[in-house]
Amino acid sequence: MSTYEEVLADLLSRSHLLSGRELAGLIDDAGRDMGLKGTAMYVADLQQIRLVALPQPGAVRQEIVDIDSSLAGLAYRTQQVQRSRDGGTAWLPMIDGIERLGVLMVTASSLGDALLRRSETLAGVAALLVVSKSSHSDLLVEAERMRAMTVQPELLWAFLPPRTIGTADVTSSAVMEPAYDIGGDTFDHSLDDRGLHLTVMDSMGHDLASGGASAAGLAACRATRRSSGSLTDIVTAIDKILEHWFIDRLMTAVVAHLDTSDGRLSWINCGHPPPLLIRQGRVLPQVLAREPDLPLGWGFVTESPPTEHSQRLQPGDRILLYSDGVTDARPPDGDLYGEERLVDTVIRATAAGDPAPEALRRLIQGLRQHQGHKLRDDATILLTEWHPSGRGTTARGRAAVSTAAPG
Repeated sequence: MSTYEEVLADLLSRSHLLSGRELAGLIDDAGRDMGLKGTAMYVADLQQIRLVALPQPGAVRQEIVDIDSSLAGLAYRTQQVQRSRDGGTAWLPMIDGIERLGVLMVTASSLGDALLRRSETLAGVAALLVVSKSSHSDLLVEAERMRAMTVQPELLWAFLPPRTIGTADVTSSAVMEPAYDIGGDTFDHSLDDRGLHLTVMDSMGHDLASGGASAAGLAACRATRRSSGSLTDIVTAIDKILEHWFIDRLMTAVVAHLDTSDGRLSWINCGHPPPLLIRQGRVLPQVLAREPDLPLGWGFVTESPPTEHSQRLQPGDRILLYSDGVTDARPPDGDLYGEERLVDTVIRATAAGDPAPEALRRLIQGLRQHQGHKLRDDATILLTEWHPSGRGTTARGRAAVSTAAPG
């Protein structure tokens, strides 16, 4: 094996028995063996406002940088390598599949193309290790939090999938606020043999029972679809769980499936805001608006099966699912955020070339600002794009040279 291969083999071998606290030091050791002067790992906080450095051996403080005003943040936002003006420092996105986790900073006397390519591989391995260790490392989870979390969001975040998933045919990304106090909102997206499953649910209330109802609804959804259940079966299972275990706890929901082979979207809407279709930079009003079924929890679905709708999409179409906490957001002395502003924000961001995760990050920041950073209701947004040509909005470039100063 070459020296480079030996470094990677040693990195993977050592990683099995290391804790999350030792992860940044392990990556730094591997980087130095590759010819780098040093490395630093940064993970995005839960609200994607800051990048937080993982602890290095001997570090006296935990460095935090702003995502919107730093070179590191630019690498995170654009999912492209960023280099300092002097060429001695680079920031590389750490991505799991297409989910943004953070960035890896590398320094060297000279970052030539060969060393930069090896550094990109190192960033990819670092991302995989962060994911594998996070399931049983409180340190890695705590690094993503800027403050303590209440019990009901702790319950819901434990159930949630990655915020962004996708393939060459489809991309799905979601955000949820208030991240540290979420009550009854939740979402799910998952790939299967035929395409992509989508769910957004909004349980009545903002207490622990709301979080428990949403978590149980999510579990019922997954158990049913993983047993080859249809959309109707999924909705019925959620309704039964709520009726039996969460008396008088109502829930609105959209449960959908996108067949990525032909673009057919199928969905059931139970008292929820209708999905929105965005095509070629504009929303097509009422195209996906259908008469909704009643909210879940009353048992009506068991007595009368819900209505399943369908619509054939065109390549490049985007589907926007959201909870009413988004459009109903209002400052004490201002207007509702509204559907028009919601769609306009998404269209403007994606027209500017932002990938779906970045478009939603900017949207949720605008929503927080609109309501004075004090959301009075849960706000969940899920954006899905069907791109069968394989040219999705999450595609990354090779490297970009920044004119910013080092670091």
